[in-house]
Amino acid sequence: MGVGIYFRETRPQFLLLTPVCFSIGVGTAAWVQGGLGALPWGYVILAFVGALCAHIATNVLNDYFDYVSGLDLKTQQTPFSGGSGILPRGLMTPRNALMLGLAALGLTTAIGIFFMAVRGWGIFPLGLLGIIIVVAYTPWVTKHPVLCLLAPGLGFGPLMVMGTHFVLTGRYDGIALLASVIPGLLVSNLLLLNQFPDVEADAAVNRRHIPIIFGRGPSARLYAALALGAFLWVVAAWIIGSFPAWALISLITLPLALITVKGVIKNADRIDQLVPYLGKNVLYTLATPLLLGIGFMIS
Repeated sequence: MGVGIYFRETRPQFLLLTPVCFSIGVGTAAWVQGGLGALPWGYVILAFVGALCAHIATNVLNDYFDYVSGLDLKTQQTPFSGGSGILPRGLMTPRNALMLGLAALGLTTAIGIFFMAVRGWGIFPLGLLGIIIVVAYTPWVTKHPVLCLLAPGLGFGPLMVMGTHFVLTGRYDGIALLASVIPGLLVSNLLLLNQFPDVEADAAVNRRHIPIIFGRGPSARLYAALALGAFLWVVAAWIIGSFPAWALISLITLPLALITVKGVIKNADRIDQLVPYLGKNVLYTLATPLLLGIGFMIS
């Protein structure tokens, strides 16, 4: 079994979410510290490695638990849902996948302990909650609809953005909390929409997320509300003077978001027609936080 299989098991196509959300924490830290040059770049690199390993751990452990539950054998795979396919095809043993996921989580934990030593215990609550989400997401969180909706956004929004801001500045600032809401809404929405193709398979293994409980139609309307809420949040934060004007460049993706929302509502129950909108959803979910982070960096 080569290194390439381990790399594919991390689901690298989804790991782009880490740098774009991480960029917001770097941006808010740069904004309050007076520029990118004022940041401790060694800490930036180390914090990014920790965030990336946390994402890898989430992906791999999710794949492991989905396989041992039998879900992967029932799921209709799409480019955006249904697992990596590595374990069902026998390209990696479940034990090796579990070890890979735990190793990534261990590295994240070690980096968190380092930052507690140099920045204080202020990072501990966020780090502990992050570890709990990584470990509990698939076996427990996915059985509770509201938690299943909120947990992804919490991880990539407040936990990642505020955690990054804290380790780079040594303190929490309200601007980081406000900015973290945008990736929080978008990432929860990303996972919400990606659950649409898996409704029947997920229900067969006793998952209980929003599309299973309320159906795809009502879930599509919730998706629309969260998507538009993310963009309205940017505008509102700028109007009250909390965001710099450059943060508004994140609105460039609004037309794509509106096209996606319309397509999701129209095709919620037609999975073949919905798949292209899953791709559009990924595009604006990645681009919007990245543009927001850049807006803070250049302000």
